[in-house]
Parts: sequence; structure tokens; C-alpha cells
Amino acid sequence: MTEAVSGWAKWRIWLIAAGAGLISLLLFDAFRVLLAEVHLSKVMQQMEAEPLQNLLLALLATAVSYLVLTGYDMSAMKYAEVRIRRSTVLLTSFIAYALGNTVGLGVLTGGAVRMRLYTAAGIEANKVAEVIAFNASAFTFGTAAFGAAGLLWGADGVAQLAHMPAWLLRVIAVAVLLGVAGFIALAARRREVMIAWRWKVRMPPARLAVQQLVISALDLIASAATLWFLLPSGAVAPGEFMAWYSIALVLGILSHVPGGLGVFEAVILLACGDRAPVEHIVSALVLYRVIYYLLPLVLAAVLLAVYEMRVGIAAPMGRAAVRLSPMLLATMTFIAGGWLLVSGVTPASAQATDMLALRVPLPLVEASHFLGSVTGLAMIVVARGLLHRLDAAWWSAFVLALVAAVLAMPKGFALVQAFYLVVLAILLYVSRAQFDRRSALFAHPLRGVWLISVVWVVAATVFLLFFVYRRVDYTNELWWQFEFNANAPRSLRAMMGVMVAGLGIALWQLLRPSPGAPVLPTTEDLDRASKIVREQPSAEANLALLGDKRLLFSAQGNAFIMYGRQGRSWISLFDPVGRPSEWQELIWRFIELATDHGGRATFYQVRGDSLPLYLDAGLRAYKLGEYAYVQLQEFTTKGSKRSHLRQAINRGERDGLEFAIVPPAEVTALLPQLRAVSDAWLEGQDAREKGFSLGLFEPAYLSRQSIAIVRQQAQIVAFANLLCTHMKSEASVDLMRQLPLAPAGTMDFLFTKLMLHFQSEGYQRFGLGMAPMSGMASHELAPRWHRFGRLLFDYGETFYNFRGLRGFKDKFDPVWEPRYLVAGGGLTPLLTLADVATLIGGGLRGIIAK
Repeated sequence: MTEAVSGWAKWRIWLIAAGAGLISLLLFDAFRVLLAEVHLSKVMQQMEAEPLQNLLLALLATAVSYLVLTGYDMSAMKYAEVRIRRSTVLLTSFIAYALGNTVGLGVLTGGAVRMRLYTAAGIEANKVAEVIAFNASAFTFGTAAFGAAGLLWGADGVAQLAHMPAWLLRVIAVAVLLGVAGFIALAARRREVMIAWRWKVRMPPARLAVQQLVISALDLIASAATLWFLLPSGAVAPGEFMAWYSIALVLGILSHVPGGLGVFEAVILLACGDRAPVEHIVSALVLYRVIYYLLPLVLAAVLLAVYEMRVGIAAPMGRAAVRLSPMLLATMTFIAGGWLLVSGVTPASAQATDMLALRVPLPLVEASHFLGSVTGLAMIVVARGLLHRLDAAWWSAFVLALVAAVLAMPKGFALVQAFYLVVLAILLYVSRAQFDRRSALFAHPLRGVWLISVVWVVAATVFLLFFVYRRVDYTNELWWQFEFNANAPRSLRAMMGVMVAGLGIALWQLLRPSPGAPVLPTTEDLDRASKIVREQPSAEANLALLGDKRLLFSAQGNAFIMYGRQGRSWISLFDPVGRPSEWQELIWRFIELATDHGGRATFYQVRGDSLPLYLDAGLRAYKLGEYAYVQLQEFTTKGSKRSHLRQAINRGERDGLEFAIVPPAEVTALLPQLRAVSDAWLEGQDAREKGFSLGLFEPAYLSRQSIAIVRQQAQIVAFANLLCTHMKSEASVDLMRQLPLAPAGTMDFLFTKLMLHFQSEGYQRFGLGMAPMSGMASHELAPRWHRFGRLLFDYGETFYNFRGLRGFKDKFDPVWEPRYLVAGGGLTPLLTLADVATLIGGGLRGIIAK
């Protein structure tokens, strides 16, 4: 199965690229036909002549739409049975939709925003997942109803363009509306339904479903009105326009093109192109993109900048909001780069050309045009670094934005473009603190969606170049024409500069040294890691010294990640170890390292308080189980509650058991006796040595820490190696072995004595280890991941002692702390768990055998 998955991953990017290329070719061909008679100058004139009243109405409709969109989140909170402040919902909803609408893939981008902000506001991750799922379903539900209503109203107009009978379209519309009505009726009668006899889905209350239907209708009417107010009066009937708008919206989402760019426009042009001047339709679509998509994005970035400037942001919600700045600024920078490329292949207006001829030297005009286009490509490439919070990317984007703003003036007095670039530079300056990763800008190559996006923008720019100057016959002399009104030659040279720069970047990426395969740590690496482990609080960090995991150290050398590789999974064990200020950089570096090697980065057994660091990196959290701690300050064997522990000590002493702590210097001499106990225990359990998150009998590893032993008549009958640090925050054990003939209750005796020992030494808590898949939500409406975990816990005893392990730890009345798997979406969590089991078992054989 692993080989099949790896094969799919290898070809997936090529299949995505082929799909994107096919869609692009179809789009370019459609635009070539639809825009055959369009003159760019007329489009620009129409945009400049757009009545102020229409623009204000479009702005008002946009404001209403984004306000109504908060209703999605309000309804989702009711569905998930969560209480939260209205201001939190307003902020989260606006940022999520401003980003999701522009970038596309709203469930992923908007969902990532919601996961960050709502978890920061104290909502559990599984509840946030319910909110995200509800939003996606509600949008589909509302769009279907809205489009069906519009189709029923304007079937005659749609039928002419779709080449389908009007009666058939009305039948389809009625069927959809009946389906919506049936859904509401079902919600009124049942709380749950089964999908395909396998998946149980919780139904919203009928009142909530109707409320959400109204919210969806109001949102879609308002967003459609934004474009409606910009279109020529009477271009299309309202009902027909509603139908076409819904169709365009859905096709844009299904295309997975960012923001549905091109797909949405093609549908609207097809619907309205023969009923009004095409220049007017194109002008309306461009203004619609600016007003409904770009303006909210800029406002969201400004809002986060205001948060950033507020002194002393201490609230988790405020900190989480500010941490979204790189995502929005990366999007704005990408848009700025695309805008510069487009302006580089389109001519300046006649008025601007006349002003340039009077006031600006021709060489300066030529240079600014050429450099502006190259700067645009650079900004598109740099945007990826901003998303990854690179310090070098911030400097590059900041300087490029200022340079491009200056070049916009001699290039053609592009005041709006210059204003946007200045705003971008200001927002970057205000958000400087968020770009704190000291990493080379080109340390990691462009891959996947980013590479496809860059290629798509450049290809679209080339198409635009040939479209704008399709009436200009190509000759070699064009390259050498330098005149104020020689727009085609100037655009050709600018595009050639972009292509040469793009080729240079591609060659740099291809010829850069390939990252070497990570290797297991050397003795020097383990000694270095040991120093870091001793000076931090986590006892389980000592597992890094086992030597079976690779180590990734931070740039400053005060923290590291321990990880293993299995198939395509790169699995970090626990959170980073060491100075917390260096964790975020390590997490990003680990993700990038895994990506560079074609792997998927995951983090196993991370603590809840560190989840925001992983969410900021675009990953998701899945509960793995719970970790048991005994609070040593409150630990006692007195009283009835822990009488069984007192009895374990008394019984052990009657059986002649003696407890002792062996310091590291004396462990080597005892290794032969310890080996005998270990081998006998493995034979008695019919088990083999494990690894990764569990210790194994490795002499060098055991000699680094103290060992707790239990003797009976001078013979060692049980032992456990101790995990602790100089900070005395927590202590734990790893390898626990006993002779099969040891007295009953020997391990209870050993653990109780250990807790009393560490209590006397001033330690705060004692770790008993994790109980996998325990503590999952037992409510009937719990998410699928929790239901899957409960099934494993209840019926997985054949493969793992889930209940027995939990029961043993419960004897000590511990405090249970949730632990998480942090990974990507889809099948990644399940594939990662399979790979973790393989790592722990030492191979596939270890999974089957104990």
C-alpha cells in the first residue's frame, strides 16, 4: 500500500499540472472567441466612465454580503452547540471570507483561519471542524436553492444559451427545490441520517436549516447585486442573472482556480455578451473583482495591522489574529506581482502617453516599464517566502513594493497601482515582527501549487499580450522601436525580460544542490542533544538519546526535533525539545525538509498548549489519546483512596523486595543482570524490542540515565530506566522489565517507590505515559475521528492492550492530558498512524508480531 501511495504522490503534481494546463487552454480559447471584438482602450474608458452611483451601490452590496456572511458562522456555532463572543465571530468570518474568496479553496483557506482563531478563543478543535463542515455544507445548500430559484425564473434565457429545452431546465430547478424542501422536512423529523449505510450525519434543527437558507439567499443576492449594479442596465433579466451567477460561482469553485478567476468571467460573458457591449461587461467584471475580492482583502490586512499596532496584545485571540498577517500579505503580494505583469503588457492611456512625452525622458519610461514587469515576477516568487514568514522574503517584498510604486509613475502615471503598492509596503512595515524566520529566500524550491500558479500567471500574461496587440503585425523591427507611443515593442521587451528572469529562476532551482538524505545522529550529536535535554522540563525528551531517530537542530543550537522516516511520512516525536523561542522556526524547517524530499511532515504526541504553532503552519490536529501525570506535591499513600498503593509497598516488603536507585556511573556494571531480566521478560511476553516512541535495551542509552531496580534476595527481579532533567519539573520511566517469577505487584511496588523518591527530590510530577485512543468524545454526535478512536479502544485488544494500559495507569489516580497527532488532511492521519506503528514495531513484522 505504501508503494502505491508513493507512486500516486509522485504523479499527483503532474496530474494536477496537466489538469490546470487543460483548463487554462480551454479558458484562453474561450476568451479568444468571446473577446474577439473587444478593444482594451474601450474597456479602460468604460471603467473610467463608470457612474459614481453604481460604484457606491456595488460597495454597499459588498458590505451587506460580508455582513450577512457572518450568519454562516453564527449558524454553525448553534449547530456545534458552542457559545462565543459575537465580536470574535465577526472578526473571524470577515478574515476567512476575505481570504477564501480571493484565494479560492475556501474550505481550506477559510477553514485554516477559523481553526486558528476559534481555537485561540477556547473552542475545541473538533468543534471548529464541525463549524467548518457546516459552513461548506450550508454554502452548497444555499447556492443550490438560490440557483434553482433563478433557473426557474429565467429558464427561457438560460435555455437559449445552454441549448436545452426551457421545460427541462424548469424540471431540474423544481427537483432541486423539492430536494431542499425535503432536506428541511427530514431535519424536522430526524436528528441523524445514515449516508450509504455507513456514515452517520447529524441533521441541523429545521428552524436552523430554514434560517441558514435565508442567510444564504441574502448573501448570494447581495454578492450578485455587486456585479448587477456594475453591468449595463437591462443586459440580462434578474431571474436569469441569478441563475447564471450561481452557475458561474459553482463552476469557479469546482475549477479550483484561485477565486475562480477566468471561469467565472467566461460564464458571465457567455450569458451577457450578446446583450450589451462586451467592453461594458468586461469593465463590470474587472470592477467586480476589485470591489468584492481585492478591497475586502486589503481591509482585512489593514484590520490585522491595527491589531499589530495595538500595544500589549495579550489576549490569545489577538495574538492568533495577528499571526494571520503573513497569509494575507502573501496573497496581496502575489496579486501585486500579477498586476505589474498585466500592466507591463498593456498600453498606457493616450492621456498618460501625452503626459509622459512632455515630462519624462524616454529612456526612463522604457526602463521603468521593463523593470516594473521583472519586479512583478519577483514579487510573485517572493510571495511564497512571505507565507513561510521568511525574514529575507519580507525585506525583498518591502523593497520591491516601494520600487514598483516609484516605477508606476514614469511607466504611465498608474496612480491606483502606486497607491496599492504603497499600502502593501506600509502593511508589511507594520507587520515586520511576524516575519522572523532567518532562512535563505531560495533555500527551498517552488513546488506544487505555487509553481503551477506562477506558470499560470505568466501564461495568462502572454495570452493578454497577444490579445491586446493582435492587430499589430509582428516584425523583427518591433524589438528596436523606442518611441513614446510604441506600446507593442515596449510590452514585447518587458515580456522578454520576464521570460528571461523566469528562466534564470528555473535554472537556479534545477541546478541547486539536492538536499542530502538525513542520517542517524553521531555520538557528538547525541552529546549535544543531551545537553539540551538536561536544561529543559520534558522528561520524555530523553528518548532522543536512544539514537534510533534523526535530529534536526535549530540554527541557534538551543533546540532540536527528533524524527523518524517511514515511507513518505516524516514523523516528529513530541514537540520540539529545548528553548521554546526556537520551536516555530524548527517546525517550519522540518516541514520544508520533508517537502524537499517528497515527504509529508507530521508531529506525533504533541501537547495541546503548542497547537497554535502547528496550525500556523497549515496543519490540522487529531486527538491521539491522553497522557497520565501524577501530581507529586499532592501524592500520598495515606487514606482509603490510595490504600492499594500502600498495600503494594507492604506486600513487597513482606516478600523481601528492596528498592534502589543506581546512578549512571554504576549502570554499566549491572548491564549483564539487567539484560537477563529484559530477555526473560521479552520471552515471557512473546514480544520483541520496540523503538521510536518506546525504549529498547540499548546499553549506551541505558548508561546515560539512572536505573531504578528491585532486588529480592540480592537478585534483580525488576528494573526501569529513569527519565528526568535538571529542571526537576517532571520525571518518568521508559523501559520497564521484570522477571516472570517476580512476586505479584512488583511493578506497583516499583512505581510507588519511584513516586515517593521523586517527591522527596522536589519533582513536580511523574509521567506514566500515554494511553492511546483513550479519552475520545463519547457523545453520539462526536466527530468521525473520535468515533474511530473509540472503536479502536473498545475492540482493538487483538492488536494493542488499550484498556489494560489505561487501567494500570488509573490505579495511580493521575491527571490526564490530551495528546495530538498534527498532520495534513485527507488520508494523511491514517497513513501516518500506520507508519508510526511500523516505526515502533521495527518494521511490518513488528506490527503483526508483538
